[in-house]
Amino acid sequence: MAALELSRARSGYCRSQASGKVISGEEHFSSKKCLAWFYEYAGPDEVVGPEGMEKFCEDIGVEPENIIMLVLAWKLEAESMGFFTKEEWLKGMTSLQCDCTEKLQSKFDFLRSQLNDISSFKNIYRYAFDFARDKDQRSLDIDTAKSMLALLLGRTWPLFSVFYQYLEQSKYRVMNKDQWYNVLEFSRTVHADLSNYDEDGAWPVLLDEFVEWQKVRQAS
Repeated sequence: MAALELSRARSGYCRSQASGKVISGEEHFSSKKCLAWFYEYAGPDEVVGPEGMEKFCEDIGVEPENIIMLVLAWKLEAESMGFFTKEEWLKGMTSLQCDCTEKLQSKFDFLRSQLNDISSFKNIYRYAFDFARDKDQRSLDIDTAKSMLALLLGRTWPLFSVFYQYLEQSKYRVMNKDQWYNVLEFSRTVHADLSNYDEDGAWPVLLDEFVEWQKVRQAS
């Protein structure tokens, strides 16, 4: 009953805000409304799971595969893909000062801007490894790794499509954390023509083999 009352209060607030009767501002943030908002999507275990997440994405107008969802999960410090706990939700949404859909939507530009900050992007990229992996595994399965790399580097790394092709035909079935971290460093420091690649550097074997594979392709 209490949750229902909170939900009604929150819904009324957001409708008022959307109609322009309430001016959005951080001073209006309410933990009570934020909690009611959480319960709109949470199951009996007080966790937003896959079904609730689908509804949440629909309500905020974002596809689950949109990179905004990854940045939001990073802001919430969510441990597992497809799930938000109550603690993660309250801590993260409080940090963002969001207690309803409209307020979160107003933060989309800010969330996107985190991808353009070198330090923040590096943190998001590193966060994505643990976020996406099965928690009983120490590495990412290669299909998940390819999907996450496409999301994070697909639009910005000139060699991404070539690297993706390499992974497709390679012997690798998983990607460990060291390999994952080094792919980002490689994408930032090695020229698209590989002319400055240091074969004696401390790159993982996966990247040494990628360079060798690509040079053979270029020579043929």
